[in-house]
Amino acid sequence: MIPCPISDQTAPWEVLPAANRTVMDALDYFIVENTRTARRFLSKAGVARPIDELEFRELNEHTAAGRDVEELVVPLLAGRSAGVVSEAGVPGVADPGALVVEVCHRHGIRVVPLVGPSSIILAMMASGLNGQSFAFNGYLPVKPPERAQAIRRLERRARSEGQSQMFIEAPYRNAKLLEQLLQVLAPDTQLTVAIDITAPGEIIRTLAVEKWRRVELPEMQKRPAIFIIG
Repeated sequence: MIPCPISDQTAPWEVLPAANRTVMDALDYFIVENTRTARRFLSKAGVARPIDELEFRELNEHTAAGRDVEELVVPLLAGRSAGVVSEAGVPGVADPGALVVEVCHRHGIRVVPLVGPSSIILAMMASGLNGQSFAFNGYLPVKPPERAQAIRRLERRARSEGQSQMFIEAPYRNAKLLEQLLQVLAPDTQLTVAIDITAPGEIIRTLAVEKWRRVELPEMQKRPAIFIIG
């Protein structure tokens, strides 16, 4: 499980430990979310083998669960090793890479996670909210009425259980989500907004909702972001 930078503006070895290079250099088979992105990452990382000699197989939302995923591990059953690479950050967490990991466990294939940047963990670390108990909820509903219900439900859970509630949105809908969060959440609810984590323009800020309503909101359109309610 090979992490890659979260941001395209960050060079691989600025955020990845040097020890990962040895593993990456030894591999010639990669299971990836997107071949083009993975090739670019490995090229920037300066892996030992020529990129054109590497084999790439895709695992993403277009991959049918079951037989298609099983086929990805056939080379591993024959004794070959594979690197799993996500679009950004760590594979297997909020990522389709988990599907091939499940198949590997079923076949007794060893799964080795390498160290690297996770936007979920980094946002939690820098939030100041409860890191002893937190939940990542993926995407909220797109339609405003259902999204408002989901926001209220997560706020109730954050208050009743003290559990930080994390979620994301498609970057082009970030501003609309933040606008609705400030409309729906109680004034004293804590809200973290983490934008462009590890990139030069990174912003991570936690304020009570009533304070968010009084400050200039960050520009976040088309910028990856994580939101946390606490």
